[in-house]
Amino acid sequence: MVNIRSLDPSASPLDYYGSELRRLREEAGLSQPQLGKILYCTGSLVGQIETAKKVPTRRFSEQLDAALMTGGLFSRLVGLVLRSQLPTWFQAYAEMEARATYIYSYQEQLIDGLLQTERYARAVLGVRTVEELDAKVAARMERQRILERETPPLTWVVLSEAVLRQEIGGREVMAAQLARLLRMKEDQWAKVQILPFKSGAHTGLMGSFNLLRFDDDPDLVYTEDFVQGHMTANPAAFREGSLRYDHLRAAALSVEDSAALIARVMEEQYGDRPEADGCALA
Repeated sequence: MVNIRSLDPSASPLDYYGSELRRLREEAGLSQPQLGKILYCTGSLVGQIETAKKVPTRRFSEQLDAALMTGGLFSRLVGLVLRSQLPTWFQAYAEMEARATYIYSYQEQLIDGLLQTERYARAVLGVRTVEELDAKVAARMERQRILERETPPLTWVVLSEAVLRQEIGGREVMAAQLARLLRMKEDQWAKVQILPFKSGAHTGLMGSFNLLRFDDDPDLVYTEDFVQGHMTANPAAFREGSLRYDHLRAAALSVEDSAALIARVMEEQYGDRPEADGCALA
């Protein structure tokens, strides 16, 4: 049965997306099952997205644009929809992250969200609850699109060695995640350094943090606790964060030595031997 629930397009990006989908589908003279057949999905899925009960993917949106000849409308909207699926307290940071010219990150427990594989992200985001897990993972993957721009932000990530050795999602997931980190050695705009256990006491002992720098906006420091994130443009806080980050980069292994450690952990702990170019063998 076709779902004819009324929507308030102004309620959320997801509601607006659904209302536009219904409007343009009806203008095209298509039923939900007919459109689903064109998109190689079920009419039920079309109905769930129209009624804001399910979050659309980017692939669905691109196929929808082609099917309804919308000129890219849904491909543009889906970014807003997916960002709205991020935790409310995180959305302001995600917006600033997308505008940053430089992103500096220190992570002591997890791979930075911008560098996570989909399966690693699924394991992390599903650790407490699997409710709306697909939407949460899709939102995290959407954040990573900033690294695919023609001129992406310069992204520099320092990871504690513990991040490599904490098995998240299983051996196969970790091997694939570390393979992705290895490939970044050749990336012009994103680099990874590993802070080894042997570095001892260091300026990141107080916890993970991010620094964002902009061409035209005040620089920001971002930290998180287990409840929410905290973002500040206080110049003194940014100066302190920058000093701590400089010390971390100095204490960390070089990019080349970091890649060598990642490869060694892949082989010794996760049983996956990298090729010479840094890509994992099948």
